[in-house]
Amino acid sequence: MSSYSKLADIPSPIGFKDIDKATKRVKQAILNNEKLTIVGDYDVDGVVSTSIMVDFFKKIGYEIDYIIPNRFEHGYGLSTKITELIDNGLVITVDNGISACEATKVLNSKNIDVIITDHHTVGSEIPQAYAIINPKQEECNFPFKEICGAQVAWYFCAAIKKELNLDVNMSEFLDLLCIAIIADMMPMTSLNYTMVKSGLKKIETSNRVAIAHLRNAMRKTSFVSDDIGFIIAPKINSAGRMDDASIALSFLLSDNFEEASEALELLEELNNKRKILQENISLKAKYEIDDNDKAIVVWGNDWHEGVIGIVASKLSHAFKRPAFIFSIKDGIAKGSARANADINLHSIISEAKHLLLGFGGHKNAAGISMEVKHLEEFKSIMNNVVTKTSKELYIEPITLGELDVSSVDMEFMEIIEMFEPYGMENHKPIFKVSNAKVIKSELFGKEKNHLKLYLNSDGFDFEAVKFYSNNIHKESIDMIISINKNEFRGDISPQFLIQDFL
Repeated sequence: MSSYSKLADIPSPIGFKDIDKATKRVKQAILNNEKLTIVGDYDVDGVVSTSIMVDFFKKIGYEIDYIIPNRFEHGYGLSTKITELIDNGLVITVDNGISACEATKVLNSKNIDVIITDHHTVGSEIPQAYAIINPKQEECNFPFKEICGAQVAWYFCAAIKKELNLDVNMSEFLDLLCIAIIADMMPMTSLNYTMVKSGLKKIETSNRVAIAHLRNAMRKTSFVSDDIGFIIAPKINSAGRMDDASIALSFLLSDNFEEASEALELLEELNNKRKILQENISLKAKYEIDDNDKAIVVWGNDWHEGVIGIVASKLSHAFKRPAFIFSIKDGIAKGSARANADINLHSIISEAKHLLLGFGGHKNAAGISMEVKHLEEFKSIMNNVVTKTSKELYIEPITLGELDVSSVDMEFMEIIEMFEPYGMENHKPIFKVSNAKVIKSELFGKEKNHLKLYLNSDGFDFEAVKFYSNNIHKESIDMIISINKNEFRGDISPQFLIQDFL
């Protein structure tokens, strides 16, 4: 596979199945002044995909409608509930739609054409859409399959630009695009690596109001993938998780500083609420786990739907096996599944599809819904399938060996930064530190749920932080750490982050 090491080398849109047909249909819609409606999704990838589409059509001076479903009111993606909001014109989905068979049928019956742009796994039933642009469908010749929804939307805009012979600089969207690629945990190789590297650079100089505001708020001039993954993406995601994703969309599309400031403040507030809720549900879920099970399948009444995905992810890491967490409401269980493993969640869940009202997702993440009465049987099928597999249920992080903490200096940190951006398949280096003496430990943060340790390793004093941790009462510890650059009032120093205790 080509590495696409420069932006000039990236593949053109023509390899996508149906992209030519879809592009010509959009051209026709614009010439006939038809209504265009974009239907997005409520996670970071969906919100960014929608932002790119809206911004692109704004740049070319064509007014469009857009809808991002509310997780609690409409459910996921293009649903039959969403179709009630659309009466005519042309519908384009971004980051969703590949499983929207029923909704597509409803729109077709109203004489509305549907163009689906998506990147999720293609199921056995495919919607009867006018065109489907998805690298994972059969007969799609786009050379790199593991891209996110925002990249598919970006490529579609690039094709429309070419078809209509418009003057739009597509690299202006890279600041947004890199946020989606990182947040959706795409493999950080090849095309993705090049786009993210360029996108992170773009963030430093971007005139986009929201991005400029983030730069100021974070007091940063340069950005790495962790800044996106741990600080920016959770804020954008919190809107759809806790309230309505339109808050995040209005932040990204802000026209002025006041608008951006107000929206970001609200996102901060929602993100803090999300953290507290997540901790509460994690504690409840832990009590329900049966240690003998190979797959974690737990549920509770009215567990907040917006955070069960994060809880599933945390528990999957903590217990080193796939996790399925469900929230029960009105006789329906809505769930999120996560795995950091060789197994494919989409195909495992398929084994129980006769019990489900719906499901969709990737190898490592999926959404599921079913009637409550099927939960026990679902749990039993998941455990059977997972028990029988010969594949690894958890991929242990690979360390680069024992670290002499005293040797970590600016040069050391610069070497680590040379290989940025990090992500899936290009993991940030992690190291072992053995037998570090604990001088002092303290909990910090508003909720006192982060741990700071003052340590000594071979006579060298240093500090290390573990987020979302209880206090420890040990004289010495073994741990896995990563190293970040900590910028504070112009001073740069190494920050040791504890990934795990050994």
